[in-house]
Amino acid sequence: MAVHGASDQVATAVRELAFGLAEMTGMAPEITDDPDGMDTNMIRLVQFDEALSLRLQELVPRQALNEEGYAIQTIAENGGESIVVAAKSGKGVLYGTFHLLRLLQTGDLGGNLNILENPRNGLRMMNHWDNMDGSIERGYAGGSIFFKDNEFIRDRARIRDYARLMASIGINGAAINNVNVHHTETLLITPRFLPDVAAVAEIFRGYGIALFLSINYASPIQLGALDTADPLDPRVRAWWREKAREIYGFIPDFGGFVVKADSEHRPGPFTYNRTHADGSNMLAEALEPYGGIVVWRCFVYNCLQDWRDRTTDRARAAYDHFKPLDGQFKKNVVLQIKNGPMDFQVREPVSPLLGAMPETNQMAEFQITQEYTGQQKHLVYLVPQWKEVLDFDTFARGEGSEVKKVVAGETHPYAYSGMAAVINVGNDPNWTGHTLAQANLYGFGRLAWNPDLPEEAITAEWVRLTFGKDETIFRALRSMLADSWHIYESYTSPLGIGWMVNPGHHYGPNVDGYEYSVWGTYHYADCQGMGVNRTLKNGTGFTSQYAKENMERYESLESCPDELLLFFHHVPYTHMLHSGKTVIQHIYDSHFEGVEGVKAFIELWRELEGRIDAERYEAVSERLRIQLAHAKEWRDVVNSYFYRKSGIEDQYGRRIY
Repeated sequence: MAVHGASDQVATAVRELAFGLAEMTGMAPEITDDPDGMDTNMIRLVQFDEALSLRLQELVPRQALNEEGYAIQTIAENGGESIVVAAKSGKGVLYGTFHLLRLLQTGDLGGNLNILENPRNGLRMMNHWDNMDGSIERGYAGGSIFFKDNEFIRDRARIRDYARLMASIGINGAAINNVNVHHTETLLITPRFLPDVAAVAEIFRGYGIALFLSINYASPIQLGALDTADPLDPRVRAWWREKAREIYGFIPDFGGFVVKADSEHRPGPFTYNRTHADGSNMLAEALEPYGGIVVWRCFVYNCLQDWRDRTTDRARAAYDHFKPLDGQFKKNVVLQIKNGPMDFQVREPVSPLLGAMPETNQMAEFQITQEYTGQQKHLVYLVPQWKEVLDFDTFARGEGSEVKKVVAGETHPYAYSGMAAVINVGNDPNWTGHTLAQANLYGFGRLAWNPDLPEEAITAEWVRLTFGKDETIFRALRSMLADSWHIYESYTSPLGIGWMVNPGHHYGPNVDGYEYSVWGTYHYADCQGMGVNRTLKNGTGFTSQYAKENMERYESLESCPDELLLFFHHVPYTHMLHSGKTVIQHIYDSHFEGVEGVKAFIELWRELEGRIDAERYEAVSERLRIQLAHAKEWRDVVNSYFYRKSGIEDQYGRRIY
């Protein structure tokens, strides 16, 4: 192995390649000095710079690479062959090295490599909702890998492994603390904790990851002894400028701030009759001299609603708050928009705000952690859901304006854009609680790098990297993963109705759990029908937030897709779906079918006994047993609820309570 480049990330790439080759072959590779690139039959890692020999500079098409892209090529030279991983930056070399290791591990290393990869999204971020007491909000895989007992964890080996994990799937940014910033976490931007933050940032740096912090908007009051956090107050602006100077003194490549403001009781500019543009621009001004950015979350809505008021519609909130501000944000502000207008439900439409602000940087936010999708007790592969979102045509710039193009900055000239996700890891030995939930983490990283990757290709990569080349294992897991989202949807949320969960922890069925709640009203079921009328004609008008083509599709009962019918329309139980079933029969059928789907998972998994190590086999078996029991509970609660509401019998006479 020959190395050409001296950046932190190239040094990391050398270590990872040497470790990976030793693990796979049992032999540690020799690192040789070959400044002119004349030796053959080796792997060569190359970061382009002026010191490279002309021969090395001409090995790969350098001009086709962006700053994080890479090329992997087989080069015939002096009677032999070498594999070259080349990039403009150390990050690119590292990403290319992990790609090469992936090819070696899956057995896809062909004889004549000619690979050129550039990431589609500039920002590829993970959002941790970790608290410094060690808990994780919406965490289902153990405690925090960063914090415990209101201190940083001193043994940082797990953090280094985490950074390796992130770099291997192309992640380049991570916010390490919860967006709901409590008292102790507010101190992360003070000298009390900045040395610890800097130590984590140093680990991240070697893996090409920028460290971000979620901040408390009221920090000038809580930390600075000011009597206001008004973004237009000169004292507040000066306080944040000084705070940014202090942070960058500890962490020169600090990524920036993630902010949840004026949402779910978090402080923000609304307190001072200011706008989100005012609030974010103040922070952006402070970070701008250092190259930092403000990631401003658009999850803003009235969480103190009167459920009796049918004109209030939580789905409208993000668009109503932010669309009028288009063009008012500084260039280092990026709006982080949830993939749907609600809150990571099993099924909801794409947020109409995506693509609707051509003059304002945007990125899409997804949720890997399975808050509403079984909390990593249930098998739910989310890559198919994310693919539907990314492939959705917003028509923001006419036909062909898919979400994946919007957030990649291809339809609008955004300075910053990309994808972020609420991560699903914790300190459980297998990282994600449910072993098969690892596929969601892997899949998000691959889609953030290239949203055009087919679901089947991502699945194949993950299964073979995780369980090897056994075709029986591959076929079983491919089937289980591919079907899992729709099966979970079938026994939980019918036809676009979400939120039928127990309030607070959001696990298990409770059809009316949020129905008469300050948090919103979601199904309006009565004895005649169900669903939310969000039409422009005589509903909340939410459909009008979409481009004309999508508005017309959702506005009409004739063209609205079945899977979103009850999100957009209130209809009788006897309304006939495009499938040929009535709404009520669909509810009954899907919930019975969902349970059978989980039983099929169990049978497929049983076929793998003896092919998978006992520890992982038993752990997944236990999760599937839990899933089956809960699927039956969902089936019986939901079917019984709507049977009692409608009084309509199941046409097949199955038992409903």
